[in-house]
Amino acid sequence: MHLMNADLHCHSNVSDGTLSPESVAERASRNGVELWALTDHDEIGGQHRARQAAAALGMSYLPGVEISVTFAGRTVHIVGLGFDPENPDIVQGLADTRGGRERRARDMAASLAGAGIPGAFEGALKYVGNPDLISRTHFARYLVEIGVCGDPHEVFKRYLTEGKPGFVEHRWASLSDAVSWVVGAGGVAVIAHPGRYDFTPNEEFALFSEFKALGGQGVEVVTGSHTVAEYGKYADMAQEFDLLASRGSDFHDPAESHTDLGTLPDLPGRVTPVWEALAARVLHP
Repeated sequence: MHLMNADLHCHSNVSDGTLSPESVAERASRNGVELWALTDHDEIGGQHRARQAAAALGMSYLPGVEISVTFAGRTVHIVGLGFDPENPDIVQGLADTRGGRERRARDMAASLAGAGIPGAFEGALKYVGNPDLISRTHFARYLVEIGVCGDPHEVFKRYLTEGKPGFVEHRWASLSDAVSWVVGAGGVAVIAHPGRYDFTPNEEFALFSEFKALGGQGVEVVTGSHTVAEYGKYADMAQEFDLLASRGSDFHDPAESHTDLGTLPDLPGRVTPVWEALAARVLHP
């Protein structure tokens, strides 16, 4: 049986990646990806370009997005796949979610200035160009550029995380908002990289239970930040909660990302791939 090389989680410079949607498409195609989704953070402005680029390269495409959600006091990400990017509810919901970023970024810059690093808002803005999309990643790149830290990993040890200079909490969408936007626009909602959230077993159970009750249908089993053990763990949880399994690299940048597009191992055989449920939504070249 042929296992599909699907990469359904990655980012372009429309959010916090460094490559254009067209360049991400080319890289995915070159690495043998057969079904691709661009999932920028809280942003669907790159969807038309991504779809066109995929078609030109002979790749099948699913519209995608990664929505930032506050759950149990933590930021959780929900990937939406196969929805209608023109749907007014998801367009407006994502615009409202993004709208908080500039305010938060100015507060982060003020906090960094208090720690002796002036000009960080303007510095971070150079890396994104759109204040609606500014994120911690852009501040991190600026702190590396001016020599405050050697690499983004060091930045997040010393700055921009809870209890450190530059950290400002942001209230994102609710889990209910994110799932309803995706499902209401005809798509499937997926819990992104659950192994990254550092939840207790009880918190994780609550996330999966509430997500499922709200109409969520999938979970990322094989993704760039998961260990081999986590592939197995989340395959088991997909079965336990009757969720579809997704696969995606979470690629952001050729230098920063440790997993390249299309290079992940296959999904475990015991799960149902999310793309089987989305067959009717796949845009073929």
